[in-house]
Amino acid sequence: DQFHTLDTAVWSHSVTLGGGGNFEFEWYTNNRSNSFVHEGVLYLQPTLTSENIGEANVEDGFTLDIWGNEPSYQCTGNAFSGCSRSSGGGNIINPIQSAQIRTADSVNIKFGRVEVRAKLPKGDWIWPAIWLLPRHGAYGPWPASGEIDIMESRGNLNYPAEYGGGVNTMGSTLHWGPSYTYNR
Repeated sequence: DQFHTLDTAVWSHSVTLGGGGNFEFEWYTNNRSNSFVHEGVLYLQPTLTSENIGEANVEDGFTLDIWGNEPSYQCTGNAFSGCSRSSGGGNIINPIQSAQIRTADSVNIKFGRVEVRAKLPKGDWIWPAIWLLPRHGAYGPWPASGEIDIMESRGNLNYPAEYGGGVNTMGSTLHWGPSYTYNR
């Protein structure tokens, strides 16, 4: 994609607080402050949740419900409490909003090459990643049908090396196996 526009017939947004198996602590939105195209470049830009709901609500006494009333804003993933979160009692609302876009309903790649040029964000709670996931779980639930992590990193500037490092560390992984406990 050359990204002259964000073609919504090809790219769809995930809308969730769930964070998946990595427990990303981001609120993925379909909001133009988090995803937009400018001069042929796609931007997936993190913002602070406190700018939308206030710092006090992020930390205590607030329930964020993202079930949505319109298709483009409806929660797309309820796993890991992805459609509703409450702050208080030691729990906070995901402090970062960002975008996660996907082509699962529009594009299949069987053979070929994927080229990506990306500048990765810096900041706590950010998990930039580029994944290839199966369209259908033909061989069973994850990871039986496979996953290719082209790139994953952390945005944390001061994340200790003994815990996997911060912005200067990235990884690439192949996931496969008959079940989660046997992921290779």
